[in-house]
Amino acid sequence: MIKKIGVLTSGGDAPGMNAAVRAVVRTALSKGMEVYGIRRGYAGLITGDIIKMDERSVSDIIHRGGTILYTARCPEFRTEEGILKAKAKCDELGIEGLVVIGGDGSFRGAADLSAKGVLCIGLPGTIDNDIACTEYTIGFDTAMNTAMELVDKLRDTSQSHDRCSVVEVMGRGAGHIAVNTGIACGATDIITKEVPYDIDAIAKTMLEKQAKGKKNFVVIVAEGIGHSQEIATMIQEKTHIEARATILGHVQRGGNPTLRDRVEATRMGYYAVELLEQGIGNRVVGLKDNKLVDYDIQEALSMTKAYDEKLHHIAEQIAF
Repeated sequence: MIKKIGVLTSGGDAPGMNAAVRAVVRTALSKGMEVYGIRRGYAGLITGDIIKMDERSVSDIIHRGGTILYTARCPEFRTEEGILKAKAKCDELGIEGLVVIGGDGSFRGAADLSAKGVLCIGLPGTIDNDIACTEYTIGFDTAMNTAMELVDKLRDTSQSHDRCSVVEVMGRGAGHIAVNTGIACGATDIITKEVPYDIDAIAKTMLEKQAKGKKNFVVIVAEGIGHSQEIATMIQEKTHIEARATILGHVQRGGNPTLRDRVEATRMGYYAVELLEQGIGNRVVGLKDNKLVDYDIQEALSMTKAYDEKLHHIAEQIAF
């Protein structure tokens, strides 16, 4: 039986990570395991920034954004020397299993450590929902709700000034936040890298809607497209409608996690410990048809995730 495990958060923070940490710690303790919290991701594992955790270590954190274990990127861990240092620290503390909460880069690290004999389970934690092996990632729902609330506020001032708000939301590698936020906010147009866009066509559509009485507009742009200020400038030049760009940025990472993020993070954390209890490692946990599943890490990293073009089309069809 596994007697000692560790838990860490790696890469970008996401609301719900604390809920996952809480679930891992309390599930493991309930099964008679010792649990170590590794601070600042793989960097903390290499340097020994590690604390022993008990039930009270995770009290009153389920509702908090960010991660109490902190997070960091660790170039050293991408080297063989760094991996061996991390393995040596696990051996020193007797850590036999590790729960890694993060994205694809974090999972690659978990695969490397698994190859050295440490049982690793990855939990998908990223607001972008761009991990292919799962339908849902921890933090996605909160980020979308935060973006939606901020766009709603911007719409108030756009309406007051007959203005176009060009709003850039996060999603460097995928447009999932953009398309969902866009449809939830009634955006005039949504610009993502997955669907070709034409500024001239967008401008023409806006003018047609203006002629029918529409006075204010919202255009959602995914971070992967970028240059939102340039897009706003071009829209204004082509339509003579005042256009302002707003980049929401890292505010989308923060805030109290929604109910869904707290529940899914808890389910995944519990499931991860169950796998370790069975001596299973080198796996990534995901959701498929709202059921928990797990995949070999290399298999998970080789998967691709489809963009919901149907939802994008719906948004275009009902934007008046």
